Amino acid sequence: MALREGALRLNLLLNSRTFYKFNSSVGVRSLSENVSSTPVTSSAPEIAGDHLIYTQEHFALKESLRKIIDQEINPHVEQWEAEGIFPAHKVFKILGSAGFLGVNKPVEYGGLGLDYSYSVAVAEELGHIRCGGIPMAIGVQTDMTTPALARFGSAELKQEFLLPSIMGDKVACLGVSEVGAGSDVSSIMTKAVRKGDEYVINGGKMWTTNGTQADWICLLVNTSDGPPHRNKSLICVPMNLPGVQIARKIEKLGMWSSDTAEVFFDDVHVPCKNIIGQEGMGFTYQMLQFQEERLWAVAIVILTMMENVIQETIQYTRQRKIFKRPVLHHQSVHFRLAELQTEVELLRALLHSATALYIKGNDVTKLASMAKLKGGRLAREVGDSCLQFWGGMGFTSDVLVSRFYRDSRLMSIGGGADEVMLGIICKYMDILPKN
Repeated sequence: MALREGALRLNLLLNSRTFYKFNSSVGVRSLSENVSSTPVTSSAPEIAGDHLIYTQEHFALKESLRKIIDQEINPHVEQWEAEGIFPAHKVFKILGSAGFLGVNKPVEYGGLGLDYSYSVAVAEELGHIRCGGIPMAIGVQTDMTTPALARFGSAELKQEFLLPSIMGDKVACLGVSEVGAGSDVSSIMTKAVRKGDEYVINGGKMWTTNGTQADWICLLVNTSDGPPHRNKSLICVPMNLPGVQIARKIEKLGMWSSDTAEVFFDDVHVPCKNIIGQEGMGFTYQMLQFQEERLWAVAIVILTMMENVIQETIQYTRQRKIFKRPVLHHQSVHFRLAELQTEVELLRALLHSATALYIKGNDVTKLASMAKLKGGRLAREVGDSCLQFWGGMGFTSDVLVSRFYRDSRLMSIGGGADEVMLGIICKYMDILPKN
């Protein structure tokens, strides 16, 4: 019933053109004439037909989002990459007003109430943004900080934090990783001690995407001294509270337009009502959030971007000549591009299969881990092979392939390293040695 109501609402929004109107007040700049700023149409327009998970409504949603990307985001990417930050509040407000920050979130809190396949469709379309940093920042808002809040948070918490995040009025960030605890989430040290009707938080978080601009943080903390998988809780913490300090903005190898912060918490007082769900269930809630995060990452940063890089490489090697022949006409080149495109299609099939099972209520932890593992590794192959075919031009920052080469390296590290994904897969295969 809820899904039907969500689909009806989607149709109404599309028909009334409230998803995106062309009279936006945000200025649009001309695209640079650099080769990197000339998008390539990778394939013929998508058709629903017998698609595994997408309907006409999915494609209408994607089309509407593409207009925003082409008019409000891509014209500014070069500037935001150079500046090392993008205006999250402005961009999120545009996306939130159009309905794209809460596609699968509850209607009563500003969402569309649709199933997760629509979020995957949105993620795939966000991959057309000409960098990895902005899609990643959007993913933090939609699929990393808010899933547990939407599913387990109180009505009061949802009203205060979820609603404005879906509408684009507040920017969110996720506080999980620490200096000594990245993929090993159970080892975090940040602690929240209960004193009366408040928690007092002390500790620090690293590699916090959106951290310098965020209005609130979904913070994973230890709330007791019990077993590491049962002593953690997720707490919504406003970033303007006394004791919250942005220690520094971290410079990175890639994802330049996405701000990343180190955050300290020094005797930060937060009401106990700000806890998401039950105390001590934070680790479990965070593991559940990781399923959506990993599927989202594969859809955004890997699938669409990889396909765009391959297509732009085909265009370039068709025009560029070496030894009086187009580079593309060398067998080693067109064979390698064919191999890479085949791998992309196989990864897409895995993503859509996992999504189809997930929206039916199945546990897809194994498939999501497989998709992220394969996606991160394939992204490195695509980036390295395609950059090689661009020659000296590929070693400049003027082309998409070099940016993809930098940005995509994170995919085998963030959200659980490759080695962690392998451990999860082994566990589900029942081949992981017992301690």
